[in-house]
Parts: sequence; C-alpha cells; structure tokens
Amino acid sequence: MAVNLDYPPGATPLDADELASLIPGHITTQGELNEWEQLNILQGDAWAHKQQRKDLLDETFLRRLHKQMFGETWRWAGEFRRSDKNIGVDWLKIGVELRKLLDDVRYQIEHASFPPDEIAVRCHHRLVAIHPFPNGNGRHARLMADLLAERLGRPRFTWGSQNLTDASHTDANDTRRRYIAALQAADARDYALLLAFARS
Repeated sequence: MAVNLDYPPGATPLDADELASLIPGHITTQGELNEWEQLNILQGDAWAHKQQRKDLLDETFLRRLHKQMFGETWRWAGEFRRSDKNIGVDWLKIGVELRKLLDDVRYQIEHASFPPDEIAVRCHHRLVAIHPFPNGNGRHARLMADLLAERLGRPRFTWGSQNLTDASHTDANDTRRRYIAALQAADARDYALLLAFARS
C-alpha cells in the first residue's frame, strides 16, 4: 500500500528505503502517520520518565529514547541514518559529533556555563543540527531538552504550545515557521529566539 506523505515545512524527507521500513501496514496518509507516531512518542515519553537514574548524556540513552519513541513505527528507530539529508552533519560523522555535544553539555552543567534553560535549548539546537536519525529528530531533540531541563530543576518546555508536525493546521504551520526561524537564528549563535520560543 502506498503512503502519501505531505511533509511540513522544513521537514526531512525520507528516502525510498527508509519509507519501506514503515511497520504498520494500514497507514496511507501523513495524518494517519502523525497519529500513529504520536501514540508511539507518548509511550517513549513514559519510558523516559522511568529512567530517572540513567545518564541522559549518553549515546546509548539517546538511541534508546529514539527507539522507544518510534520503534512501533519504523524498523530503523534508534539507528543512526546511513545517508546525507537536507540538514545535518555528514552521516559518517554522527557518532563523533554526538560525543562532542554530550561532552560539551556535561561541561556546561558542571561549570554552570549558562542558565539551565539555555543549556537544554543549546543541547536541543545541536542535536537537531547533527540530525542523527532518518526522521523524528526535532521531536526527539525536544523531548531530550525537556528531560534535561527537568534534571536541571526546570519545568518542561512548551515549544509554542502547538503540534509542530501537523501541516494541516494554519496555526501549527505558523508555529513551525517560528520554530525554524529560531533554529536558524541559533545557527548564527543567537539563542534568544529559541529560548523564547521554547517557553512560549
């Protein structure tokens, strides 16, 4: 059965091999995929909250979180991408870049280099920029930032209070555009928009 995907602005398209790894056979539209993924993500979120003693800043945890969030949707969930995309580092450098990110975040926490919200938002931004997985990177990075903020004594972020993956609603599209603009500002080392968006 063919799946007709209508990607939201700025989303990373899947290649044919990645799309062929869709597990549920009943999905034919982007809306059905979004619904199914959201149920899977809620399970991943519940799993993450049971891991209170685990080190978040660990590659194994990052991969397991993605697997828990998308493992009932995609066969490649939790596996690093094996091709280059419209965003992200060269796929061969994913492991190295993730280690650098995790080491940097540990240092920032240990030395209180930034306020807790900024540490979590900077981590989110770099995780999105690395783009380790074929898909789900933004949702994975936002949940990672939420978990990190909570570990640092802060509440979860609200991320514009909209579903950022639903391209069918104008409000969600506007919110997604603000999110992408904030990420682009952070690419230029201006984190103010992303910090404001995360708490909006």
